[in-house]
Amino acid sequence: MATVTVYDQNKQESGEITLEPEVFEVAVRPEILHLVVRAQLAAKRAGTHNAKTRAYVSGGGSKPWKQKGTGRARSGSNRSPVWRGGAIVFGPSPRDYSFKVNSKVRALALRMALSSRLESKDLLVVKDITLPEVKTKHFAGVVRALELKKALIVLPEMNDDLARSARNIPDIKLLCASQLNVADILKHKTLVLLEKAVEPIVKRFVGGEEKGE
Repeated sequence: MATVTVYDQNKQESGEITLEPEVFEVAVRPEILHLVVRAQLAAKRAGTHNAKTRAYVSGGGSKPWKQKGTGRARSGSNRSPVWRGGAIVFGPSPRDYSFKVNSKVRALALRMALSSRLESKDLLVVKDITLPEVKTKHFAGVVRALELKKALIVLPEMNDDLARSARNIPDIKLLCASQLNVADILKHKTLVLLEKAVEPIVKRFVGGEEKGE
């Protein structure tokens, strides 16, 4: 089991915590992480792009000229793709980009992402974050004290005061433990876990909600 130091919001040592090896000490396989991140990003794509085919371009009801005798190439519609203002050939159409990844694979990837941050010593456990009032400057002071550059901060549950104080700080993102995902962990250099958020994260796997082998 890995034992890590717990810091307060001023980065003074406040104790220690033992992290569950089933969650934070899993062998990392890049291909699993890549698959799950790709699935996450694909699911976010709107897929609403569209181009009109000949069936939807207005006009073109009558034949532009008779088939023979004009000396010109035969033509059946002025909305042909070869005409100016005509239809689009093989244009994009609305589609769903998402694809399925088994729940066990998603759970395994999340455990791998957490393990990778612990292995690279980019995981920081903070006892708690409290602010005297809802202001960006107070949260920015905590970020400076913890020496965070590009960080994902995980809360046990969403705190509106912290969220409002942090929303204007670039490269800092807040999530509650239930929203934790692979893409956000890998996108940010440092993973900051509030001490009370560790237990609900572990329960997602050890408690039986999610399991990846």
